[in-house]
Amino acid sequence: MRRFAWLILLLLSWQVKGAPPLKVEGVRLWAAPDSTRVVFDVSGPIKHRLFRLKNPNRLVIDLSDAAIAPGVQKSFASGGIVTSLRSGPRNGHDLRLVLDLSGPTNPKSFVLKPNKQYGHRLVIDLFDAGKRSGARAKTAVKSQPAKLRDLVIAIDAGHGGEDPGARGRKGTREKDVVLAISRRLARLVDREPGMRAVLVRKGDYYIGLRKRMEIARKHRADLFISIHADAFKDRRVKGASVYAVSRRGASSEMARWLAARENAADLVGGVSLDDKDDLLAEVLLDLAQTATLEASNEVAANVLREMTRVGSVHKRSVQHAGFMVLKSPDIPSLLVETAFISNPSEETRLRSGKHQQQVATAIMVGVRKYFNDNPPPGTLVARDGPRRHVIRRGDTLSQLAQRYGVSMASLRRYNQLRDDRLLVGAVLSIPGG
Repeated sequence: MRRFAWLILLLLSWQVKGAPPLKVEGVRLWAAPDSTRVVFDVSGPIKHRLFRLKNPNRLVIDLSDAAIAPGVQKSFASGGIVTSLRSGPRNGHDLRLVLDLSGPTNPKSFVLKPNKQYGHRLVIDLFDAGKRSGARAKTAVKSQPAKLRDLVIAIDAGHGGEDPGARGRKGTREKDVVLAISRRLARLVDREPGMRAVLVRKGDYYIGLRKRMEIARKHRADLFISIHADAFKDRRVKGASVYAVSRRGASSEMARWLAARENAADLVGGVSLDDKDDLLAEVLLDLAQTATLEASNEVAANVLREMTRVGSVHKRSVQHAGFMVLKSPDIPSLLVETAFISNPSEETRLRSGKHQQQVATAIMVGVRKYFNDNPPPGTLVARDGPRRHVIRRGDTLSQLAQRYGVSMASLRRYNQLRDDRLLVGAVLSIPGG
């Protein structure tokens, strides 16, 4: 029995020593304007360390007890700051990966556990160190407002890159359809006199939630709109929803800003909090946030009202939640769940360019109505204001559309007309051309 026990121990010891190394099974790259994310798919939990080299710029990643699967390097597609990937054995049982870079970078790495879509992953984020000073200089120039300025609408397509969001039965990915809707909305905003769109995410890459807020603040946005597509386990659930931040979520963010007010870069409505005492800082922030919450709720209600014209709505009133992207204390913010991608019929509609345009138009009409009713001082919208026309006998919708250079459809939507009949003496609001 003793010999048998020793034999089992020897076999177990041999199995441990002879266990195959962890494998790098795949690699993906996502390039954003100011960063590049490289994701390595690995067969299990992995230990790693990384360091930078110069002349030329490289990032070295050492993986303990690991090897790379055949074909991974050949399948690698460069992008962003990364020009190529190289690999080789190290110390007989470790793996060294080298990312060749086109410039200096500030790297950050972390590991992710398996989820429904992916297994173990090693994530490398490369922040472009060479462009930071230039970006700051450009921001400083842009931060000087003109006497009369455009309204800036920040449009945030949810998810992106390694995070596809919800997925429909036909394989439709949330990140794709919301980017398509966001681009359509941006084009409508840019066509609107006195308005300018800023796309927070311009391509298929991921941006952190707080970073999305920072991008909107950097561009001095007057409104932040986050576009999403909902999902639920019951495929029958359908309809759009519109969210504004909850009072509880706003309070937690206010506490965070107060705690960090020593940072002079944190501004509220253009007023720095770093030199204010506790009471004054809290009062200033509360005033700014209260006005922001009221504006968020009003513009969200306008957008929800227009979304009812596009299709069914899941909730007939504005919903409130503590979503991170809605917490900016000085930018009115809303989140639009355009439909349930988990519902087969709504998934089909989300894939349709026509429906995407209808959703974008509904959001635009709601935004336009809010700013026509509440034009910020110093903006072109405040100077020009909406045009009005008093209906006279003989006026027709087609004649008025031609006279003011707008479409009949926009006149109907803007004035919430069910048909082309006009009432003599009524006032017709004319949207921007």
